[in-house]
Amino acid sequence: MLILGLTGSIGMGKSTTAKLFAEAGVPVYDADATVHKIYQGEAAAAIEAAFPGTTVGGKVDRNKLSARVVRDPVAMKQLEQIVHPMLRAHHQEFLDDAERSDAPVAVVDVPLLFETGGEKRVDAVVVVTTSPAVQRERILARHNMTGEKLDAILARQLPDAEKRERADFVVDTSHGLDPVRAQIRDILREVAKMPRRRP
Repeated sequence: MLILGLTGSIGMGKSTTAKLFAEAGVPVYDADATVHKIYQGEAAAAIEAAFPGTTVGGKVDRNKLSARVVRDPVAMKQLEQIVHPMLRAHHQEFLDDAERSDAPVAVVDVPLLFETGGEKRVDAVVVVTTSPAVQRERILARHNMTGEKLDAILARQLPDAEKRERADFVVDTSHGLDPVRAQIRDILREVAKMPRRRP
């Protein structure tokens, strides 16, 4: 089984692209959804112990937690030390299930793939992109998003140009869904001929 790493900066259309991979029959691991899931349960007690007042009713309040860690690299590191081992376990479980189902390709959707060295654990990287204007418009339309919050998020992400340069495949979401579906079909055709790269 080949593993495709799917990544892209905020607002590029990565979640939509992940859904279209799933629509094409490819198992998809969603790191953000997994974070959401563990915040609802298994990570909550450890996060509350490290950052008192960031949970409500045994679940992490993402806004409170974000306000606490977003501009504090030490707190961010501490949060990652709690969350990453849990994420790795869920990730491995997903890959084992995909392998057992005889899927030829699996996609792991990881926003900070390059930033965390995740490209070494996949066979090829797909970067999702769009124009800076479309990106900003999409993000600022989101609930609770401000220009300041956006700048803090972008500061943690590699620039889009660098991601595209390091990608094996680039998907441009600027022109609607059908061109993205066509790009995914092409990628899956190419990937079928590729050798496994990860160790």
